[in-house]
Amino acid sequence: MCIRSDKNSHLTTVCLCTIIYTSDESARKAGKFFTQITKIIMFDLKVIHSVLTQLEEERGIPQAKIIEAIELALATAYKKEYGKKGQIVRAKFDLNTGTVEMYQVKVVVDESTVLMELADDVDLPEGMELYNPEHHMLISDAKLIKKGIELGEEMVFPLEDKADYGRIAAQTAKQVIMQKIREAEKISVLGEYGKREGEIVTGTVQRIERGNIFVDMGRATGLLAYEEQIPGERYGQGERVRAYMYRVEDSGKGVFLRLSRSHPKFLEKLFETEAPELATGAVIVKSIAREAGSRTKIAVASTDDHIDPVGSMVGQRGVRVTTVMGELGGEKIDIIEWNADPKKFIEEALSPAKIISIETNDAEKSAKVAVSSDQQSLAIGKGGQNVRLAAKLTGWGIDIQSDGSTPLGAQSPAPIAPVDTDEGFAHISTLGKAEEVFETPVKEEKV
Repeated sequence: MCIRSDKNSHLTTVCLCTIIYTSDESARKAGKFFTQITKIIMFDLKVIHSVLTQLEEERGIPQAKIIEAIELALATAYKKEYGKKGQIVRAKFDLNTGTVEMYQVKVVVDESTVLMELADDVDLPEGMELYNPEHHMLISDAKLIKKGIELGEEMVFPLEDKADYGRIAAQTAKQVIMQKIREAEKISVLGEYGKREGEIVTGTVQRIERGNIFVDMGRATGLLAYEEQIPGERYGQGERVRAYMYRVEDSGKGVFLRLSRSHPKFLEKLFETEAPELATGAVIVKSIAREAGSRTKIAVASTDDHIDPVGSMVGQRGVRVTTVMGELGGEKIDIIEWNADPKKFIEEALSPAKIISIETNDAEKSAKVAVSSDQQSLAIGKGGQNVRLAAKLTGWGIDIQSDGSTPLGAQSPAPIAPVDTDEGFAHISTLGKAEEVFETPVKEEKV
């Protein structure tokens, strides 16, 4: 939409002509719409129809929203140049004929809803408005024009058509149309990507700032924060990235898509693309304990007795799990079958270590696991990783004990306490000790 000015007569006119920009700064560049022409209101209807169609197809902005923005801009320009304080001005643009009609709107009130007069030293009571003849109309006067009208309804009066507008009015109308286009596009983007929240998305690396990767997703920008990346992975500008979109964020700078490659759900969604049994619900994921880039344990169960849950995830000759591991940079994945019996579940979770016996305390939800001396280090794992993941996966505190005596100079490992998880998905720090286990199903606090 353009508002154009004739410098010689110091008069301006309103003309609609919209330009489509494919860059992210289309709303800002829309300020270039405004140039000089004649003194009359002119509309190139062929151009307008073409522009409305392109905006709807390319930017997802409904034509009704653009027409609404046009009408608001025209009404704002009219009020700026010819309106009075408190006056409500509305415009009606006919897309078929290109004509514009201006109206003044007055709200029907009575003495109980507005204050007719206000002394200089008296404050306006809360919830009350001061009567303004340009904004309000008493119900007694309104009923003389329209019988049956009620309080709060509006009376509409036609205004004289004007063709000349000042530069300030033109600038105001330009800002209105730019703002409305931005708002409509933001709503469209939120609606489009909001439906894809919780899915795997693909984008191109736009830039990297302080370890944070900004991903071009088309109509929006994705943010893959440093702590949401898999340790050791490196990306260059222009590379394609797959990530789990866990939140759509509306900020003052635009719409940002929060992405993660370290989230446990990312691994589950990758398996869904590879294993049809998981996508259809024949196999379900009970819990996941993950140390991104290093190792993951995933417990699965089957809703069909004829389907092997572990085999479904592994695939023929391991092709399915190998594909997922390749996407995660070689991260090791242990797939175990979930069991309702805590002892059997803990035994499976501690694999590949062989367990001699397990004593459980249901009240404390803790377990003492006895292993042979040669299996103790295997059960604990490098840096306590195996028992740490097992404790997180099962939700039980696990204390590994050797059936033999502790060698001189060695120390018994501290029991690993479980941490409450949301929906059984755990995300574990790879930098802390065995006891320092935490989960972040959705990292709300990260920037």
